[in-house]
Amino acid sequence: MNRMVVMSDENNPNITKPTNFQGGPEMGGRKFGHTRRALSVINQNLGGVQGYPCVVNKRGLSEKIEVCEKIQQDPVHRPITRKFAAQIASTQQPCPEAMQEAKKPKTSVSSTNEFGDCIFVDVEESKTPLDHPEPMFLEETETSPNEIDQMEEVEMEDIVVEEPIVDIDSCDAKNPLAAVEYVEDLYAHYRKMESFNCALPNYMAQQFDINERMRAILIDWLIEVHDKFDLMNETLFLSVNLIDRFLSQQTMVRKKLQLVGLVAMLLACKYEEVSVPVVGDLILISDKAYTRKDVLEMESLMLNTLQFNMSVPTPYVFVRRFLKAAQSDKKLELLSFFLIELSFIEYEMLKFPPSLLAAAAIYTAQCTIHGFKQWSRTCQWHSGYSEDQLLECARLMSGFHQKAATGKLTGVHRKYCTSKFGYISKSEPAKFLIETQL
Repeated sequence: MNRMVVMSDENNPNITKPTNFQGGPEMGGRKFGHTRRALSVINQNLGGVQGYPCVVNKRGLSEKIEVCEKIQQDPVHRPITRKFAAQIASTQQPCPEAMQEAKKPKTSVSSTNEFGDCIFVDVEESKTPLDHPEPMFLEETETSPNEIDQMEEVEMEDIVVEEPIVDIDSCDAKNPLAAVEYVEDLYAHYRKMESFNCALPNYMAQQFDINERMRAILIDWLIEVHDKFDLMNETLFLSVNLIDRFLSQQTMVRKKLQLVGLVAMLLACKYEEVSVPVVGDLILISDKAYTRKDVLEMESLMLNTLQFNMSVPTPYVFVRRFLKAAQSDKKLELLSFFLIELSFIEYEMLKFPPSLLAAAAIYTAQCTIHGFKQWSRTCQWHSGYSEDQLLECARLMSGFHQKAATGKLTGVHRKYCTSKFGYISKSEPAKFLIETQL
């Protein structure tokens, strides 16, 4: 590399001439050996002032290696080299500290050539060119086991791919019955209205002649009646909702409690079914405990008490949507309905809104089938419930499943223990959900 040096001319001291120290012995009729000697003397006499890097040594590789060895032995440069090597091994990205080091002024190392002249070699320029990177064995870095573990943890975190949310409505884009255009708005409305159409979770406190046990017997009996008439699932879900909402607002004596259940199912059939059972069939089912007049009077009382509000979001509308999000098969579907119907009998489950009851049933069914906790981001997105929010309800459902075949109220277990429902009630319950609570 050539350097510009200011020299004085004999005739005119203001004239400057460029001089190449690696040039020939003569230029302009004068020799430059004495000039080199003079410059070396001047540089030595400057005292604390560092000489200008006037010459770069590019003549031999041995001098470069000596400079590199001096740098490695320098305690100031060694930590920077070690830090840079560690950062390259972990991130492969330039760090701010390295960029600040690059902005610092270059240091020079003094030496002499064969003529005895003082020359200055730039440390930065003496490094190996980019085309031939410096071998890593020149500076061996020792990595502690803790640093290796941290680097492995960072690499594992980088390769974790977040689970995508599946578009569950894309397959029904051309199905007008699926209402893909406004299905999200529809379920947002259901979530908003469900809190206004739920029974009070403690309404039994205002009932003086009936209790939780009587309600459980009524619901268990209605599930058998529903199965005998081969009615739709929507009818059963709406019947239970009408019973609890009516009893939340109207006190009832125990001898008319069965009539309340029959009339609730009659109204649900009129709302949901195509073929509605006649009043005479309901009277026969009750073993003629009530007359036609009793049925019609109770029907009028129930409709007026509920203000003819029959369009309510039951757990059925939510379980259908969430099963689609879970990409369910027939086994998961049957097990989910089995768990929901078990929950209908239990009075304590009224504290859960219909949407949470449906989501918890699917989550519990997944845990029962697969044997481990499973709740995808797609299910969480469409249900609006995280796994932690479902655990309490799921543990209760697992307990109901475990005791479904015992006791006197076994109507749900016997219903789902048939070939029509795939003997789903014989499935082994998810006991690990109950054990985690303990």
